[in-house]
Amino acid sequence: MKPSDLNHPPANSADGDVPWDPALCQDLIHRLWALREQLLASEQRFANAIARVGPHQQPSARNLVHYLALRAHDLRPLQQQLAWLGLSSLGRAESHVLANLDKVLGILHRLTGRPWHDRSAEEPLGSVRGHQLLQAHSQALLGSVQRERAVRIMVTLPSEAATDGALVRGLVAAGMDVARINCAHDNAAAWTAMAGQVRKAARAAQREVKILMDLGGPKIRTGPLPPGPAVVRLKPVRDALGFAVQPARLRLVPEGTPVQPDGAQACVLVDREWLKRLRVGTQIELIDARGKPRRLLVVEAGSRGALADTLQTCYLTPDVALTVKGTNGRKRHATYPAGIDPLPGALHLHRGDVLHLLGDEGAASDAPADEAPQQIACTLPQVLAQVRVGERVWLDDGRIGGVVRHATPQRLEVAIEQARDRGERLLPDKGINFPDSTLSLPAVTDQDHRDLRTVAEVADLVGLSFVQAPGDVQQLLQTLHDLGGERVGVVLKIETLRGFENLPELMLAAMAAPSAGVMIARGDLAVECGYERMAEVQEEILWAAEAAHMPVIWATQVLDNLARTGLPSRAEISDASMGVRAECVMLNKGPFITNAIRTLDDILRRMAGHQAKKAPLLRALRAWTTTAPPPPARPRRRAR
Repeated sequence: MKPSDLNHPPANSADGDVPWDPALCQDLIHRLWALREQLLASEQRFANAIARVGPHQQPSARNLVHYLALRAHDLRPLQQQLAWLGLSSLGRAESHVLANLDKVLGILHRLTGRPWHDRSAEEPLGSVRGHQLLQAHSQALLGSVQRERAVRIMVTLPSEAATDGALVRGLVAAGMDVARINCAHDNAAAWTAMAGQVRKAARAAQREVKILMDLGGPKIRTGPLPPGPAVVRLKPVRDALGFAVQPARLRLVPEGTPVQPDGAQACVLVDREWLKRLRVGTQIELIDARGKPRRLLVVEAGSRGALADTLQTCYLTPDVALTVKGTNGRKRHATYPAGIDPLPGALHLHRGDVLHLLGDEGAASDAPADEAPQQIACTLPQVLAQVRVGERVWLDDGRIGGVVRHATPQRLEVAIEQARDRGERLLPDKGINFPDSTLSLPAVTDQDHRDLRTVAEVADLVGLSFVQAPGDVQQLLQTLHDLGGERVGVVLKIETLRGFENLPELMLAAMAAPSAGVMIARGDLAVECGYERMAEVQEEILWAAEAAHMPVIWATQVLDNLARTGLPSRAEISDASMGVRAECVMLNKGPFITNAIRTLDDILRRMAGHQAKKAPLLRALRAWTTTAPPPPARPRRRAR
């Protein structure tokens, strides 16, 4: 039977003598037996890899291999035929592949009158055991979960968490289940203090909170740029017609005093004696950096400084003289503002520009300054020799994109093809991605090796950033063993296209750890694989992880607007609800992070009744008030 024939039942099914199409059933049995043999053959091919995983992970490793063999085929025609027969399909077999296949085979055998013998001894596990293993592995890695919520909440700790116990207690009270420490920031002493604050807050709340330390890894970023000019811009607030409705305010403090705006737009240092001349109502005159005459009105003055307002946009540099008239109205007294920080250096790139990525200072162009191309260093210069002409380069989370048109081990010439019409600013310390390039980089850097000492002492689990090959996982496990950190769980951060393509091998390698999980780092991964593929890629990771009974952490920009501004976007609320497909959802830090935790907690509790992984639960819908018809009454027995 062809898939196109499925809308038309077989001719012999209409006479009422044969309820099932024997030919179709026999064909399905033949194809499913062939598929079953391929699953077992695949298990034999991966026998060595399966043998290397921990004993408690053996059933999961076998099931993962079965799932990969199953999904190597286009199952859509088979799925349609099984559904037409009203049989359980293979669409939800992730956690128990062989057992699910055997159930379908057994039913088909019974329908056709053929004998079927129980084959559970050959199966790694059944549907119930598969679900139980995922729960057990999730608890081992991420800790217990709160009642009415099956998904944990992970929160990235800010630097203040090292000293602010009240902040950490607030995170725990709001619903944080896992605290994430980013080793790309702060230092070992701060990380140890953060971990201590989390342990203390968890004890006070009488519940478990795990600690993840996220290794920095070989992050490829833009290098430093020469600083821009030292300038302060004072800009009043204007209405829709351009009239100033709120003045710009400048704080003036004596030299030697810390620069603190304290509610003003900016703060500058001035001569102490000059400052003593200021009174409320004094006018400060100047010619700003653009040659515009401007005035500031002093609205507050005292021994510790003064505040001055302006209703005009004004640019101050260290060369701009601030002048006031003397008491006699003739003599003028001037000072020059100090303490103005230079603006960060930046490149302005447009489509059609050429950017030079440099490996070191010696690779800089020797062209005259007015003809030199825009150029910036790469923090990992060794990667330049591994990039080829024609390969793509993405900068700053994919905002700027280009193609390599000339390459040497010291320099890449990148033709910019992706940028907004008005251009883009490229700043130092922004990410660089080479999605088409095969890069040989150590997943565990020298700095990571030093950081792992702290991980072994204070963390429950460690995030392996930019993992790409099984050897990266094995190196991490060996280092943890040498440091006495064998108990630490491992999280594979899938951030690169190569990491995604090697995911099955990475998971098998991670199964040698006491506990392991996968983080879908959607930021870098979206840049690497392309935004148009991101939804497909994250689905495939979720399926593979479920087959391995490995917990998934849903990460990057979840409720990001809410955490930063206090107001969520509609899109991110829908995105957060998808987190119910994972075992943990990660939030980043922000001034409104406790609001974000509570909102996510509420979303996950509501969704828990509707969705478990990819299976809808069919909870009763209460939004509509239609009344279901009563069940038919049982016939009463006639009294004798």
